[in-house]
Amino acid sequence: MKDQPSPLRETDDDARKLARVLLRSARHAAIAVLDPETGFPSASRVLVATDIDGTPVILVSQLSAHTRALARDPHASLLTGEPGKGDPLAYPRLTTQCLAEPVERSNAFYERIRTRFLARHTKAKLYIDFPDFLFFRLKPEQASLNGGFGRAYQLDGNDLVIQSAANEAIATEAAETVRDLVERHPDIAEALAIRLKAPESGPWRICGIDSSGFDMISGDFLLRYEFETLAVDANHICSNMSKIAYSIP
Repeated sequence: MKDQPSPLRETDDDARKLARVLLRSARHAAIAVLDPETGFPSASRVLVATDIDGTPVILVSQLSAHTRALARDPHASLLTGEPGKGDPLAYPRLTTQCLAEPVERSNAFYERIRTRFLARHTKAKLYIDFPDFLFFRLKPEQASLNGGFGRAYQLDGNDLVIQSAANEAIATEAAETVRDLVERHPDIAEALAIRLKAPESGPWRICGIDSSGFDMISGDFLLRYEFETLAVDANHICSNMSKIAYSIP
């Protein structure tokens, strides 16, 4: 009996970039955990943001079943990628297998995660500080990318994480960097939205930056842009964004 050909393609840079965009452009995702009582997989929907290194972050109530499950067993899978018109299976999606790490309020980077989450989910301000809510960082271990029919790839967790020594410094200056950029170029969000062919919506705003790219949001739309190479500092990020917005096509 002949060996069946592998359905997996060789993972290349294009696949890695698509996987990163699918993960970092998600505002919500389906999360699968293991029910501690039955052992069966249990799926739910969660809001998603990212930490400065691209690690997905969720905010959950301690009263929810998936939170109790993660407290018992940190293994989880996150499904990201939005379908459009027609066959939903024709659209790319990413399943990321993760280890959930709770973020205590006493943690040194708790405020950073809180700020980045609220920049993406402003309505969460109504409950983010309730005592029964907490954050989890979902550390990617490996991932399965389906880029559409016949385009399957296996990725390592490191393919989804931003490996940069500049992460912490950029995180410290992120809010000020965005504020200064907008003060110098009040129309930059609109210019970026036009250049990147963002969906027509209300006003766009920059809701996150990191070494690997930036995020913009307008209503229910979230746009993620990945730089060709990692930025080395906040000035490099601003320079990249200005070139994208204002350079001649």
